[in-house]
Amino acid sequence: MPDPTTIEETARLAFVRQASACRELGSPFTARLCTLASAGLTANHPVGANILSWAGDPSPSGDSVPLRLAGALHALVLSGTDHGLAAAYPPHAIDNDGDFWIAVDNALRTHADFILERLKSAPQTNEVRRSGALLPGFLTISSLLRKPLVLSEIGASAGLNLQWDRYDYRFGDKPWALLPSPVLITPEWRGAKLPLDIPIHVESRAGCDLNPLDPASEEDALRLLSYIWADQQDRLERTRFALSIAAANRQTVDRADAVDWLEQRLQDVHEDQVHVIYHTIAWQYLPASSKAQGEALITAAGERATEKSPLARLQLEADEQKHNGAALTLQIWPSGEKHLIGRADFHGRWVEWTGWPGLH
Repeated sequence: MPDPTTIEETARLAFVRQASACRELGSPFTARLCTLASAGLTANHPVGANILSWAGDPSPSGDSVPLRLAGALHALVLSGTDHGLAAAYPPHAIDNDGDFWIAVDNALRTHADFILERLKSAPQTNEVRRSGALLPGFLTISSLLRKPLVLSEIGASAGLNLQWDRYDYRFGDKPWALLPSPVLITPEWRGAKLPLDIPIHVESRAGCDLNPLDPASEEDALRLLSYIWADQQDRLERTRFALSIAAANRQTVDRADAVDWLEQRLQDVHEDQVHVIYHTIAWQYLPASSKAQGEALITAAGERATEKSPLARLQLEADEQKHNGAALTLQIWPSGEKHLIGRADFHGRWVEWTGWPGLH
């Protein structure tokens, strides 16, 4: 039987590690919350007892318990449920850590049932700024293949990154937009020049998720927004606008297992179109067996691809250089040629562009 002391120490350490990650990703408020929680949580109320005796892996790379708690608390603020907690959240400021923790601790006790229910579910985000890394990939695909795109996104959440062609972009001093959009994405651009004058057209789009969120649902929108860190107002506003665009276009995401969904999507032949399988910080969360099955399905579909019906896979995923963002890779069939075309911050704050060899 595991040592209860060790379990508690592991839970507290998860908050310390999450605090460090939040500082690196530009959220001093969430870092402060996690730091105070690491020391201040006690087992004398249901929420603290649940967290400090967590049966699984509470770490940021496991069950992400700190982000589950942060999301639950933020939901209480966004919904107007706890005015005392809201007074301690941005744009307000409480300089004294003791007073800040009193507001948090009161919320943990007062809204225990709500928080305990939220702790059962993994955090769910849909980081719109990742489209700033995806767009260069889609422009590369269009430049190489000169065909309309059929989009299939794995782990699509609310489908916000299925709407990438409906956003406005600035790459340095270079703009890109098909139509005016309230969503503006401006990553810090590093590296090679990006050709932006390539014709691009999305023929159709679809996505899957184990727990898809409906952008037209107030409850689902609240859930998505609650996992955005409370001191990052720009992310909150951008996501609200993206939700409205997805809702207006009646974008919904299929509730499905990634492998089952992929198998079905890859059966279709798209003549004179390029089928693009893509995912951002999602593949790593699949079980090892599912990843192996998924890779085999994509490889088999690549072997069936032709010049008339090509297949592409665009992915932004963590690799062994996680300290330097995520790897942006592109593979195209029938040739099977694959290249690292760039790297990007996990939240899309910067893009370091390498590009496809020989394509300028």
